Amino acid sequence: MKFRDSLASALKSLAANKLRSGLTMLGMVIGVAAVIGLMSIGRGAETMITSTFEDLGSNVVWVQPHNPDAPGFAGLSPEFATQSLTMDDAEALADIPSVVAVAPSNTNYAELIAGNKSFAAMIEGSTPAVQQTSNYTLARGQFFTDRSVAKRDTVVVLGDNAAKELFGSADPLGERIKIKGKRFTVVGILESKGGAVMGINMDDIAIIPITTFQTKIFAQQTTSGEDAVESISVQLASSDSINGAIEDIETVLRKRHRIDSDEKDDFVIVSQEQVSSMLTQVTGVFTIFLGAIAGISLLVGGIGIMNIMLVSVTERTREIGIRKALGAKRRDILVQFLLESAVISLVGSSIGIVCGWFMSRIASSITISGTNIPAVVAPDIVVLAISVAIVIGIVSGIYPAIRAARLNPIDALHYG
Repeated sequence: MKFRDSLASALKSLAANKLRSGLTMLGMVIGVAAVIGLMSIGRGAETMITSTFEDLGSNVVWVQPHNPDAPGFAGLSPEFATQSLTMDDAEALADIPSVVAVAPSNTNYAELIAGNKSFAAMIEGSTPAVQQTSNYTLARGQFFTDRSVAKRDTVVVLGDNAAKELFGSADPLGERIKIKGKRFTVVGILESKGGAVMGINMDDIAIIPITTFQTKIFAQQTTSGEDAVESISVQLASSDSINGAIEDIETVLRKRHRIDSDEKDDFVIVSQEQVSSMLTQVTGVFTIFLGAIAGISLLVGGIGIMNIMLVSVTERTREIGIRKALGAKRRDILVQFLLESAVISLVGSSIGIVCGWFMSRIASSITISGTNIPAVVAPDIVVLAISVAIVIGIVSGIYPAIRAARLNPIDALHYG
């Protein structure tokens, strides 16, 4: 029997049981849609994190306090980290030749209050240099100056979303807001950055002079009694100078902190590339995990195909016997049943691709904490999903097809 004839026979058999064929396909539809939808969300999260870190600024490294006696990442947590960095450290790093800008910063969360409206935001205390190291762009107004930092002025620059939540369409410049009971004057509004870093929406921020942060909002001191700095972002002249600059930063800080050659650093230096790479790996594993969970749906769909094909073999035993008696070979019977399972998988996968695409579009429209995760339906995800679905469909049909092909024609003719 020709392949074309086998295919026609398979299609005719499936068409004769439309409801049963449709319900069998449903398992593959759900499986493929789940794989495409969930993996697209994971891929979108990975893309968003990468682009957000690129928007934070180029050629940037971060210096943070670190407890050398604490295990692993615990040394970076506020509970274990030794507050070792100061404003003087930041000023010393600015003297390194390859350094373009240095911005010490402290962060915490507080409620912003304007009239009868309030909004929970991340408060960042820093210097004007943070515009360069974090790639902030002003939409309106101006950034506070070094003079404001020196005088501990109560001025604030609002993120785009924070300004909209507090003032709506009104102009916030010159207006007053309260932070921890202190009145601040709004002097500038940032352009929207979009995206989120470590779950923080980059538009839900309020930036104030770091000296004001340290003395009037969230006081925190080092063991020597100086005002503590939580992190220092350092922008370098070029990416080629990162390794050399990291060595220079380490040398300067070890000298300033009087750390002996046999002692560990009480700080850690992390490059933008390292953080981005680590988060990309995490989201990559997350994407694979989501795909594996969705793959269970495909496996269940495959079991459904095998079950229905076995039922079909049983129902058509007499038909198989007649075909064999008329000269059909084992191969012909095998190919026909394999084609039936393959067609179920292919059609179900095709519908699943469309459903998965719609699922990803819906997921992209959902806003969580002011952030949308763009689901990226990449070609490799589609190819992977449909390939796995077809393979599972064919594998699921192998046993029923072999069973049909091995039926004894005499016994088959006497069946029923």
